[in-house]
Amino acid sequence: MSAAVPTHLVGSINQPDAESVFRIVADRLDTVPRIPDGEVGERFYWIQFQTIRFDATPGLERVGEPGHRIRDTFDVRPFRVTGEVVLPELGYAAAAIDSYERFAALQERGVIAAGTRFQVSLPTPVAIVGAFIEADSRAAFEPVYREALRAELAAILAAVPHERLAIQWDAAVEFAILERDRRPAFAIEPWWGADALQGVVDRLTEVGGWVPQGVELGYHLCYGDVEEAHFVQPEDAGTLAAVIRGVLGAASRPVDWIHLPVPIERDDEAYFAPLAGIGWGRNQVFLGLVHHEDGVAGALRRAAAARAAVPELAGAAGFGVATECGFGRGPAERTAPLLDVHRDVAAALAAVSVA
Repeated sequence: MSAAVPTHLVGSINQPDAESVFRIVADRLDTVPRIPDGEVGERFYWIQFQTIRFDATPGLERVGEPGHRIRDTFDVRPFRVTGEVVLPELGYAAAAIDSYERFAALQERGVIAAGTRFQVSLPTPVAIVGAFIEADSRAAFEPVYREALRAELAAILAAVPHERLAIQWDAAVEFAILERDRRPAFAIEPWWGADALQGVVDRLTEVGGWVPQGVELGYHLCYGDVEEAHFVQPEDAGTLAAVIRGVLGAASRPVDWIHLPVPIERDDEAYFAPLAGIGWGRNQVFLGLVHHEDGVAGALRRAAAARAAVPELAGAAGFGVATECGFGRGPAERTAPLLDVHRDVAAALAAVSVA
């Protein structure tokens, strides 16, 4: 591993606003190449805020009677397409543009280190379609949402200097599709004609191609985070590896980083073994080693297993440090200590690399 071990923040961070996120991260982490705005405000529960916009969209209606709500806020009933759908602005561009103004001001004052990029984490269209749209409407709704999301990205690209921007695509619902036979908390059948894996790879490759050269591109691969729990635990990194191989093999432009989860109990080499032999190229690998329950010691156990199972990850490129998902839905008082764990794990791994 290289002497400097980078840290990665997936997206959500529990702080009152974007400036608070930028300040607390910059104060505690000096090996973070990108900083997200924490997905604060209405975005605190990842994509759930999109349903509020769908409720006001002609051509969409809820299916079923009112019932359960997530955190007493978000109605979980799916939508179906009833006519022509013209989506409003989705909110991602407006949030990113507002947050970037604060990021740029802090960077100009030296609070955020020069060279650090502003990271925008976006859901894939599959996430929205699979999570919120009933099965019979998914094929019709996917191209509508895809174009609306691409317009949001275009607005971000027009507002933020490309050399200061990083775009991360969050892929979680994809793994509910790929792992559907293992009885996850929710299972989703693919709505496309190709096999499930090929459809996932094609879609991830497409959205990656929307990001122009000069803007950094990354993928966060995820097994869900509903109240800090996966919808199903990965048996090992095999499905993750299949997606990574497919995306890196088909990508139309370089991928700068890939992040993948590591369950807290998986400090065994078997979990990481399927990652061996992947042609990583120039991209940086970030492993979700950090868990607040067992801190530095647990992260280092998992890191040791990764190095033993996948020797190429212990080479010059090494791997970076992250949690397995965002931590915006955990308590705010956990944020600073968790950032400190990132820093301490990165420092410990750097010490090992130069010993």
